[in-house]
Amino acid sequence: MIHPTAVVSPQAELAADVEIGPYAVIGPGVQIGAGTRIAAHVVVRGPTTLGERNRVFQFASIGDDPQDKKYGGEPTRLEIGNDNTIREYCSINRGTVQDGGVTRVGNGNWLMSYTHIAHDCCVGNDVIMSNNATLAGHVHVEDHAILSGFCAVHQFCRIGAHSFIGGLCGITRDVLPFLMVAGIPPEPRGINQEGLKRRGFTTEQLRNLKEAYRILYRSGLRLEEAREQLGELAATQPEVATIVAFLDRSERSIVR
Repeated sequence: MIHPTAVVSPQAELAADVEIGPYAVIGPGVQIGAGTRIAAHVVVRGPTTLGERNRVFQFASIGDDPQDKKYGGEPTRLEIGNDNTIREYCSINRGTVQDGGVTRVGNGNWLMSYTHIAHDCCVGNDVIMSNNATLAGHVHVEDHAILSGFCAVHQFCRIGAHSFIGGLCGITRDVLPFLMVAGIPPEPRGINQEGLKRRGFTTEQLRNLKEAYRILYRSGLRLEEAREQLGELAATQPEVATIVAFLDRSERSIVR
């Protein structure tokens, strides 16, 4: 299952059925799980863990040094879960000791060509990053978020679950869960209603989220006042509780 032109370190650990394509390079400290396919000319450097059933397309760069001037060669890691699709020319860097020392990518993510995940990022599950979408360092992206083509996320930002970011957006503040953001500069455009319908959200849940959006963005309330009203709704509406919890964790304020 390993092409004769591939270079695989004796210190790499590969499951028996892993496929390694022509001219790929697998370095020491790399662990690759069952069913994963590495295409031609891919470079994977360690310490990096790739789980099961991942597919990495040609010319991707996985687990190389963080692009951070403070990096001094410390042993940091990249951890990638299962069932991810990583397309051509994607780059995913390891972490830095200034953060937790690890970059994490979860399960079932779809990373299109030329996407970049920088050091110390944490990407959840079932995230879609369209072509050339870019995460700076220390960004957290929660489950089911969608980042459209050529959008860029500033370091330390958080992207909430089920949110949608339009193409070419430059995100410099946190994006709430369930929110749709588009434009230059980016502005809130309502809840991600179509995406939520596809994921099984009920009519009542959508109605609750629309009311939460109205309170945050259409009521004229200051953010602290809107947070107080949402806190009252959160007691009986779990989807609104998700927004409140996100607000309470936010350190960069929110797109508003």
